Amino acid sequence: MKILTARKKLNIRFSEVDSMNIVWHGSYPLYFEDAREQFGAEYGLGYMTIFGNGYYAPLVELSFKYKKPIVYEMQPIIEITYIPTESAKIVFEYKILDDKDGSVIATGKSVQVFMDSNYELVWDNPRFYQEWKLKWGVL
Repeated sequence: MKILTARKKLNIRFSEVDSMNIVWHGSYPLYFEDAREQFGAEYGLGYMTIFGNGYYAPLVELSFKYKKPIVYEMQPIIEITYIPTESAKIVFEYKILDDKDGSVIATGKSVQVFMDSNYELVWDNPRFYQEWKLKWGVL
């Protein structure tokens, strides 16, 4: 099975750090969001693609494990990997890596499900998503 991964360099802004010069933990969901947008742009699974096919993809699970801090002026790399599943959901794993030595700063996971335009949970893979899985060889 094919592994789909995207990477993005993060630019740490001064507004993201606290008085100890460490990135505030609440910024990590935004970094994961940046990675999901990068993945969507590279592989054609962006939010507007999902929405354009009549669905929403809300997060139902989001977790982080911190290994070491990010400080102002670092430029870590975030790596996102699609985790194949037969279910009607989108699962990603994340790694934030120190751009200087490649060490792991944080890891995480997210799960998104599908809802239709009436905000009803969709139990079967939407047709466009099933076709996307076939195109990328992740079934």
